[in-house]
Amino acid sequence: MAAEDPSVSGVSGRYATALFELARDERALEAVAADLDKFDALLNESADLRRLVRSPVFSADAQLKALGAVIERAGIAGISANFLKVLTANRRLFAVSDVIRAFRALVARFKGEAAADVTVAEALSDKNLDALKSALKSVTGKVVTLNVKVDPAIIGGLVVKLGSRMIDSSLRTKLNSIKHAMKEAG
Repeated sequence: MAAEDPSVSGVSGRYATALFELARDERALEAVAADLDKFDALLNESADLRRLVRSPVFSADAQLKALGAVIERAGIAGISANFLKVLTANRRLFAVSDVIRAFRALVARFKGEAAADVTVAEALSDKNLDALKSALKSVTGKVVTLNVKVDPAIIGGLVVKLGSRMIDSSLRTKLNSIKHAMKEAG
């Protein structure tokens, strides 16, 4: 299953596939997905947690102890908690963001959905999110789940990555194109 999707490959793909198959077999896909979303949100909010996850300086025992406290406080338990502990014990916690992304892709494919990574300069209104979902559904023929990231550096517009396709209509990219065209003309 993992080989069908280029976003689900390598170490993170193998871990995500194992977690997906276990969660599917235990009929716990929704619970595991919710727990991983919680952990992903914690990662995005806490520089200290990101440092713990990514830094090779911490021993597996130190990471495991700190992670245990974090997931307990967050209410993450069962398959998800055990999985995060296995990643840590195997010294693969640094790949947790990629594993979560690959797991989401597997769940989306299982449900007949598609997942799109969308980068915007500022948060979109619900009306604009719905319009974007509708536009992507008309292109893919599937229900599209959006993973929205706000990055003011793109100035305006949006960047949409859906599977192996990427549409970059950001103002930053357009300005860079103009800049290069002017350099070549001059």
